[in-house]
Amino acid sequence: MAERAISIGTLSAWTGSKVETVRYYERIGLMPEPPRRGRYRSYDAQAVTRLGFIRRARDLGFTLNETRELLALSTGGSRACRDARAVAASHLQDVRSRIADLRRIERVLAERLRACDFGHPPVCPLIDSLFDDARIAIGRDRLGSDH
Repeated sequence: MAERAISIGTLSAWTGSKVETVRYYERIGLMPEPPRRGRYRSYDAQAVTRLGFIRRARDLGFTLNETRELLALSTGGSRACRDARAVAASHLQDVRSRIADLRRIERVLAERLRACDFGHPPVCPLIDSLFDDARIAIGRDRLGSDH
C-alpha cells in the first residue's frame, strides 16, 4: 500500500510549525528537500516525524546546530546515545547559566521597583539607575582605553 503524500500546509498543521519555517529548514538542510507533485512539495510520514523531532528540540532550546547533531546521532547505537547525552549536558549547562542571569536581572529590577515605591521623588529612581548603569559602563570603557 502506497504511503499518502501530504502538502506543506498539512505538514505545518500536524507539527505546529509554520510553512516558512519548514521551507527555511529545507534551505539549511535540516529537512531534506521533498519530492514534488507538479509545483507542490509532497511530504510523507517520515517528514512529519523528522519535523516533529526538530520542533521538540527547538522547543527545548537546542540550537539549530545542536538539533542537526542530534538528528545525525538519531540513527546510531550506544555511542550515539553517549554523544547525544554530551550535547544535552552542554545545553543544560547553558540553560542553567541563562536561568542564573535571569534571576540576577529579576533581583535588580525588583530592587529598582522597590525604590519607586518609596514615594514620588523628583527623579524616577528606576530611570535614574538605568542612566547610572550606563554612566558606569561608559566610565569603565574610558578607563580601559586610556591605559
